[in-house]
Amino acid sequence: MAHSTRRRHTTGSLLLSMGLILAVLTALPASAQEAPPPGDIKNFEFIRNLDEMNSITSINVLNYGDGDVLVAVGRFGVKTFDLADPTDPQLLDHLPSDDLMLDTDSSGTFWQSESTNVDQKRKYIFLSRDPRAYSGNQDSPDSESGVYVIDARDPSALRLVTFHDVPAGHTSTCINDCQFLWSGGPAVRDDMPDDWNGRPIWVTDIRNPNKPFTYETPIDIGRNQGITDYAHDVQVDNAGIAWVSGRGAVRGYHTSGRHHDPVLGRSRVATAWDPIPYAGGGGPEIWSLGGPAVMHNSERPIDGLPGTRSGIGVADSERPERPWLSDGADYAAHGYEAGELLYATHENFVGGCAQRGRFYIVSLDGSYGGESWRATPEDPFRLDVVSSWHPADTEEGFNANTNNCSGHYFRMADGLVYMSWYGQGTRVLDVRDPANPVQVAYFRPDGTSSYTPMLYEDLVFVADSGRGIDILRLDDAALDVAASGEQVVAPAMSAAAARAATAGYEADPVMGWVCRIASRDT
Repeated sequence: MAHSTRRRHTTGSLLLSMGLILAVLTALPASAQEAPPPGDIKNFEFIRNLDEMNSITSINVLNYGDGDVLVAVGRFGVKTFDLADPTDPQLLDHLPSDDLMLDTDSSGTFWQSESTNVDQKRKYIFLSRDPRAYSGNQDSPDSESGVYVIDARDPSALRLVTFHDVPAGHTSTCINDCQFLWSGGPAVRDDMPDDWNGRPIWVTDIRNPNKPFTYETPIDIGRNQGITDYAHDVQVDNAGIAWVSGRGAVRGYHTSGRHHDPVLGRSRVATAWDPIPYAGGGGPEIWSLGGPAVMHNSERPIDGLPGTRSGIGVADSERPERPWLSDGADYAAHGYEAGELLYATHENFVGGCAQRGRFYIVSLDGSYGGESWRATPEDPFRLDVVSSWHPADTEEGFNANTNNCSGHYFRMADGLVYMSWYGQGTRVLDVRDPANPVQVAYFRPDGTSSYTPMLYEDLVFVADSGRGIDILRLDDAALDVAASGEQVVAPAMSAAAARAATAGYEADPVMGWVCRIASRDT
C-alpha cells in the first residue's frame, strides 16, 4: 500500500547537472587535512570529519560510471555527496526527514535504515522504516514499518518514488540483483503470533519500484532453535548465498537456481520468496539470549562473482564490495576449507561491559544438512566457535560507567576486519589466523558512537552517530603490527568519554540498548 508524504523542498543548486558539478569540483584544489580530534587514535591517519549528521545510521556508495556518490542516511533524512575527491566529499542534495513523513505522522524524525541498500543498475535507494520512526513504537500495529523507494538517477535531485508498508522494517536487503528486498526486525508487534519472539523476514518484489508487492507469508521461521525470533539483517556473499543474522543463529539461503533442499530431501528451484536452506545455525547459548541481544550481521568471504579489486569492484547493494576469500583468514594455512568460516557480530547489552556483544568467527562444518532448520529447544544445533574478540579482552579493560560497549557492523579486506563498537570506537583486527584475532589499529575519539565502517579505495569512512562521518586511512604501521602478531592496546576510556558515548540516546523500552534510539527530547 502506498502512502502520501509531505512535499519536499528544492533549491536552485539542485538544477545543476551532475556533469557540471563534477567538472567544477575536479578543478578545485583539495582542502587541507584536518587536525585529529581529541581521543585515542592508533595506526590511523585522520583525514577529516563531515559534521551536521548526528544520529547517522548508515552509509553506502552509488557508482555512476563517470563518478561515485556517497549516500548517508540518519535522523536527518538522506544526503548525497560527490566523491570526485573522496578525502573531501561535497554535498549534492539533502532529502530531509520531514519529507519522509507519512500522512499519518505528526512528530519525530525518520528512523532507521540501519544497512541502507542501493540498486547500482537502476539507481534507487531503499530506506527501511523502523516502526519507532516519527515517535512510533515496536508494539503498536499503528506504528508503520516498511520501505521507501528513492530515485537517485540524478543524485543532485533525489526524488521519493513511494513508501510501501511491510510488517518488518528495521533493515531491508537487496536479493537477486535488487529485484527483491528481504526486510527484518525489530521486536514482535502486538498483533503478531503469540509464539513469536521477534519479527522474521518478509519478502518484497520491487521489480516495479512504483508498485512494490510484499508476499504474505514470511520466511526464516524457527530461526532460534525452532522458535520464530528477531531476524535482524541480511548480507549476500559472492556465491549468492543470503545470510540472515538474528536472535539465536546466522543461517544462509540459496535464492535462485536449482539446488538440493536438505530439509525436504529433494532438488528444487530456489526463489527469493521460497529460498532453499544452505548452511549455518546457532552458536554459544548466549546467541539465543532474549531481551536486548541479537546476532546482528555477518560476512562469509568467498570467491564467486567476477569483479575487480579496486574502486567499486563487485557492484553490491550494501557495501562497495563484497569480501573475497583473501579478505578473510589464511584458510589453507590453518586447515579450513574455502568458505567454511563465517564472521559475525553478536550485539548484546546484557550484563557488564566485558560480557557485551562480541565478534565471532565460527565454522560452518557440519551445518549443510539442514540441521538448524530441524533444531528445537530440546535438541539445539550449534556451530563450532573458532574464536571471539572484545576490546575488554585486552589490557585496556573497560570503563564501568559506559553501557555502550557492544560490537556492531564490520567490513573486511585483505585479512583485516574493520569493526564499529559504538562507544569503543572503530577497531581493526588481523584475522588471518582465525583462532587468534589481533588488534592492529583503533580510532576512539571523544564522544564517539561508531555505527558502521565503509571501505572505499584506500580510505575508511566511519558513520558515527555522535560525530557524523569520519574519513580515515590505515597507517602502514598497522600492517607492521599485523606482521609482528603483537596486539596494540588502547588506553582505558575516561569517565567523561564513557558518558559522552551515549549522550542524546536512550534504551528502547523493549530491546534496551540494542540499536538504541535517539532521545525523544533531542
